[in-house]
Amino acid sequence: MTAAMLSAAATSLSVRVRKILARDFSLEAEFEAGAGITMLFGQSGSGKSTLLSCIAGLIVPDAGHIVLDAKVLFDSQHKVNIPARKRSVGYLFQNLALFPHLTVEQNVQYGLAKVPAAVREKRVSTILESFRIAHLLAGKPNELSGGERQRVALARSLVTDPKVLLLDEPLTALDALTKSQIIADLRAWNASHEIPIIYVTHAVTEAFALGERVIVLDKGRVVAKGTPQEVLDAPRRELIANLAGFENVFDTTVESVSEAQGTMNCHLTGSEVNLEVPLVTVDHDAPIRVAIRAGDIMVATGKPVGLSARNTLKGVLVSLRREVVTMIATVNAGVNFEVHLTPNACCELNLKHGDEVWLVIKTYSCHLVNGDDVSAVN
Repeated sequence: MTAAMLSAAATSLSVRVRKILARDFSLEAEFEAGAGITMLFGQSGSGKSTLLSCIAGLIVPDAGHIVLDAKVLFDSQHKVNIPARKRSVGYLFQNLALFPHLTVEQNVQYGLAKVPAAVREKRVSTILESFRIAHLLAGKPNELSGGERQRVALARSLVTDPKVLLLDEPLTALDALTKSQIIADLRAWNASHEIPIIYVTHAVTEAFALGERVIVLDKGRVVAKGTPQEVLDAPRRELIANLAGFENVFDTTVESVSEAQGTMNCHLTGSEVNLEVPLVTVDHDAPIRVAIRAGDIMVATGKPVGLSARNTLKGVLVSLRREVVTMIATVNAGVNFEVHLTPNACCELNLKHGDEVWLVIKTYSCHLVNGDDVSAVN
């Protein structure tokens, strides 16, 4: 085995676990994660936190194995189950669990009681500097902002030099700027430590912004894994399309296939609308669903000409409302489409209820999804 292979093995986490939690729910998950941030993505109740607890040793799986750093943490067949305190796993819960009566310094050094004083002081000093909270060492948790408490909790999780870090929706309550700053500091810390970080979220924006890899859980099963772009930009399951923020999902049937062009023509059920979509392996006349992001649909006030986009649909603007910095339009073009625009675009187009408009949709903005995997034709 080469040095590069040994290095890669030293930063990997291998998980295959099965845990029956209730009569109608069980966790059966298998994946590997290397150094960097792996997003564990899915709906509430899909088994994300349970999976973290299995890795941490807080829940004992019924079967399977967990291997970290080439060290077996759990193996049901060989009856291996390393106690949680000996797994070298950092775990940051959603509620942070800081001790309110302890200072920042005391909270961070809590897990280092058996470490020599000189080493303990150096580790605490280094981690406080890394997360830019050295000036807060005498403060108590209730004296800190939400972002500062989050940094303290992260520092406490990492000061023990864990081999893997588990984060259970740790940044949910923070604003976007604070969240991005903390993640930048975490990435900088991990650049020199290179451990797997498993980050639980149900927010698609976090999955795209933070993750190098994404694992999607549904009802205790891994249903997709890959880069955020592979998994969330081009979903092959309706569940993932919904999680990834595809606001428009329609029942369709395949009417014709053009293998030479790499496209299909699909008819939207209950309407006169046809859409050109990318070619996938599916039977002719088979029912399937098309998912389209609201932000991928363009609006024109006149019939578009000279466009590369293959789908142009005439419709009527039936509603228009503003949510923060997004204008959300409903356009009936045989079926109702949700469309997202900027306020400036709405103003320049002078859009109002009842206007005749045209929708422009690129072929590759249409994603065919169903309950089973659909393989794209290359």
